[in-house]
Amino acid sequence: MTIAQIPRITTSRFDDPDGHTLERYLATGGYQGLRAALGRRPADVVEEVKTASLLGRGGAGFPAGVKWGFCPPGVFPRYLVVNGDESEPGTYKDRLLMEKDPHQLIEGVLIACYAVGCSQAFLYVRGEMALAQERIAQALNDAYEAGYVGRNICGSDYSVDVVLHWGAGAYIVGEETALIESLEGNRGMPRLKPPFFPAAKGLYMQPTIVNNVETLSNLPWIMSNGGAAFAALGAENSKGTRIFAVSGHVNRPGVYEVEFGTTTFRDLLYAPELGGGIRDGKQLKAFIPGGASAPWLYPEHLDVPLEAGVVGRLGTMLGSGAVVVFDEDTDMVKACLRLVRFFARESCGKCTPCREGTSWMEKILQRILDGHGRPEDLNLLLDVADNISVGLNWPPAQTTICPLGPSAVSPIGSAVMRFRDEFEAYLGGPLEIEVDIKGAAFVAPPTTAEVVTGV
Repeated sequence: MTIAQIPRITTSRFDDPDGHTLERYLATGGYQGLRAALGRRPADVVEEVKTASLLGRGGAGFPAGVKWGFCPPGVFPRYLVVNGDESEPGTYKDRLLMEKDPHQLIEGVLIACYAVGCSQAFLYVRGEMALAQERIAQALNDAYEAGYVGRNICGSDYSVDVVLHWGAGAYIVGEETALIESLEGNRGMPRLKPPFFPAAKGLYMQPTIVNNVETLSNLPWIMSNGGAAFAALGAENSKGTRIFAVSGHVNRPGVYEVEFGTTTFRDLLYAPELGGGIRDGKQLKAFIPGGASAPWLYPEHLDVPLEAGVVGRLGTMLGSGAVVVFDEDTDMVKACLRLVRFFARESCGKCTPCREGTSWMEKILQRILDGHGRPEDLNLLLDVADNISVGLNWPPAQTTICPLGPSAVSPIGSAVMRFRDEFEAYLGGPLEIEVDIKGAAFVAPPTTAEVVTGV
């Protein structure tokens, strides 16, 4: 199937200037998936989503239908929380879904609520996304008025309320338990897991399902067309389509919906209808495959498919679906500092290794760039990173409650191990690395052939 033939499951209304309105949504098949779901038993809706093999699109990639089944039976009330606090650097796909097609998200929320047995949903939107908040607020008002939300929706005996909640712009609230803390009116800090797995003890200590915006936006299409039709797209372990946000040094930065698991990074970055190649005719130096927290990949990995398991074997992840491209002229020490600075500023401060370590790494990198670095700073930088994420491995052996601290380690491991000469140029000559590093993406990533074949 060519790129042009791939069905647009979640972005079909992006080109319509009025795609955010109820009128356009209804004219293009809107709320038919909800009606189909209401005509079936909730358990059948869950099975349809399991048939689709819909993986979560927020980063962890856990199967949505399986996640719904974790709620303890017979325990009510239970809640659905929508994670719209998209804040990973380079990630902006969920924002566009909320701005351009809010009714699709609302319909997905209603389908999920019906399947799980929730009568209350909370839609948590990042504080800076003013247009998304306005569009969702208007869409909710229209949906209530038209009878799609509220009491006895679509003439059924099922009732559900949806609350729009604005965040305050904290990156940490993208972590599901920190989001729940914020919803409860507390400071957004992650909870310990166990015992606070949201499906068992979530919002108000009740069973709670937390789903990402893109994940839920797939549900109307699945209920209208069937889980088998969704599963017919993509690769064996990565079904359907997925949205990727491409940014950095490409000719056509933007959000693109592609077939999950079969499209390659080369397709995504170089196809004329997608990324369009590296700008100004320059060469690719490196790219981040899944948001700022993911270890980097390099030109030899362009033919790797966008498939979660394959990318995982490279020692990195597809994560939030943000692909950030660096061309041949990029100063990788500066790029590393920019990313580490973000995580240092966004640390909630709950865990000492993250609170202290990320700031120390930022200061060391800034000292190196300012021309005041010492030869021992390279090992010091890696030593601090090793204390946050033991062994500099991936997935990380973290010393913190949530992955924010280890996320700051990813750009350091990638930049130091691949572009050590750039650090040495700042520090005055060749340097030996004494810190033991185990991460596959940092030491010697497998070749494309090895990864694809699993050898």
